[in-house]
Amino acid sequence: MPEVTVYFWIIKVLCTTVGETAADLLNEKAGLGLTGVSVLMSGLLAVVLVVQFRTRAYRAGVYWLAVALISVVGTLISDNLTDSMGVPLETSTTVFAVVLAVVFAVWYRRERTLSIHSVDTTSRESFYWLAVLFTFALGTAAGDLVSERMDLGYWLSAVLFALAIAAVGVAHFALGLDAVWSFWTAYILTRPLGASIGDYLSQPAGDGGLGLGTVITSALFLAVILGLVVYLGVTRKDVTEPAGAGRRTA
Repeated sequence: MPEVTVYFWIIKVLCTTVGETAADLLNEKAGLGLTGVSVLMSGLLAVVLVVQFRTRAYRAGVYWLAVALISVVGTLISDNLTDSMGVPLETSTTVFAVVLAVVFAVWYRRERTLSIHSVDTTSRESFYWLAVLFTFALGTAAGDLVSERMDLGYWLSAVLFALAIAAVGVAHFALGLDAVWSFWTAYILTRPLGASIGDYLSQPAGDGGLGLGTVITSALFLAVILGLVVYLGVTRKDVTEPAGAGRRTA
């Protein structure tokens, strides 16, 4: 797993933004419908996760491709429940929160840690990616719920979630909030932050956005992600283990 640096959080937010805009783009342009797009992206995610699990050491390109695809799939899961099945956002938010809590509980009971720095076995990595998936689904549903109920608009919603993340940072660095729970709380909050940014950039001006569209917004953020991932792949600034160290599989 990567070191949790400023690069980690920048790419994570960018991936969440792409998850929002790419899901909308595929749903609008691919002609497969919400269900078809969900099946396609889930299949791609499964392939990339197989590659990730077979990789014996952290590789920035593979890891962040998996995160980007999980962002899209997590968004589509929430959208399917809301748009296709008519499940209220209150219900889906509650369900995702409960499922994520169960994942964390089982993970901790079995491994006695939830730290990203301890994801060094196949079992722990399985729990990690499952938790990541449901943080995206929960963040999507909760973000939509807050935005709709408070009617803040995209820009103010982004500011609200950014302030919430900043509050978590203050609680951790100044008040001693546990590092692991600070990480996962901030991780969940980056999802609605990225979605709000994506919506603000891509949606029409009449709806409160800048009107760049999903194509330009997705392409812009993907280009920045690619540049940062290539940079990290070359410099290895986010590598925590010695080069050539293998992954334990017990």
